[in-house]
Amino acid sequence: MDFDSCFQLGYIIKSHGLNGEVSVFLDTDEPFAYQELESIFVEQDQRLIPFFVTSLKIQKNKAVVAFEGVDNIDRANELKGARLWLPLEFLPPLKGNQFYFHEIIGFTVVDETRGEIGQIASVYDSGAQNLLAVDHKGKEILIPIVDSIVKKVDRQKNTLTVEVPEGLIELYTTEDEN
Repeated sequence: MDFDSCFQLGYIIKSHGLNGEVSVFLDTDEPFAYQELESIFVEQDQRLIPFFVTSLKIQKNKAVVAFEGVDNIDRANELKGARLWLPLEFLPPLKGNQFYFHEIIGFTVVDETRGEIGQIASVYDSGAQNLLAVDHKGKEILIPIVDSIVKKVDRQKNTLTVEVPEGLIELYTTEDEN
């Protein structure tokens, strides 16, 4: 399994108790969708290592997890900070204008008034403001991902319809006059 075939579910915060359990932060809107996990990939040395889950207790966006073979606090402490990954097929399907960032890479961005802008090359997940990085004739244009701008996701046509604020594209395409 490689990173491109997976999504990050969360990370291990710290050990929990003396018997090898760990406290986990689940970076998801629906943590209880993962209540029945049998295994998970733990990132170690830039590799994804499968761990079998023997117990999982979810409380809001945190969980206490026991892994097979991790049976003492020392082994649990070795996992502190490790990121947790699952295959993309574990993501719940989205409807309407909701989308996962990985699924829209390569989509064509179409502005309601200007027409085709370009293809989505990347998505910047900065925490404060998520941005579409669109390749527009060889230049990168950053478009905020907000409901007032992103109007429609068409998975059949691989398009994202937007209403770009006036002047945004020109900000990136007008040559510097200084």
